[in-house]
Amino acid sequence: MTAYDAVPYVPDGADVSALREAAAGCRGCPLYADATQTVFGRGESSARAVLVGEQPGDQEDRQGEPFVGPAGKVLTRALDDAGIDPDDVYVTNAVKHFKFTVPERGKRRIHQQPSLREVSACRPWLTAELELIAPQVVVALGATAAKALMGPDFRVTRQRGKLLTPDPPLDGAQVLATVHPSAVLRAGEGREAMYESLVTDLRVVAEQLS
Repeated sequence: MTAYDAVPYVPDGADVSALREAAAGCRGCPLYADATQTVFGRGESSARAVLVGEQPGDQEDRQGEPFVGPAGKVLTRALDDAGIDPDDVYVTNAVKHFKFTVPERGKRRIHQQPSLREVSACRPWLTAELELIAPQVVVALGATAAKALMGPDFRVTRQRGKLLTPDPPLDGAQVLATVHPSAVLRAGEGREAMYESLVTDLRVVAEQLS
């Protein structure tokens, strides 16, 4: 079985800009082959909070920036409602390439959840980002990000909205898990309630940063 691993592509001693440049050439797993481009994190290295999603979506893949599609608009609004300064936030994803399928006779690219192997392969990029930024709080948006940070047995439904200490530790940072903004968009009649729960969780982060 071919190894999935981004370690050979992650440069030692690089700043965020150099990491982003190096990630553009990552071939650590097969997802690069179909994606338009690598979508690396965005924000200042001085950010006190890092928000981690699952993977880029269709618009992110086309534009090369995280959280610029519909879910990104939900997240921007939620951060504002929670009282978190966007300049104090770095946003990224557990997986840096868009995984999708195109139905027969269809044109629209349909999101596919990344596998554990793909998440594990991409973890060195996330680790490098977190080591450079050294945030106070890392927010896991959704199950994939939460498991990437807290292990495969972590359940967002049971432990969301709480400041937790990961094992192994992340240089003193605490982790808070909540729903992914895309889940709000899929919630139908429960959309407003789910949005309010996202904001409530983010207010815990705002209090920690105050």
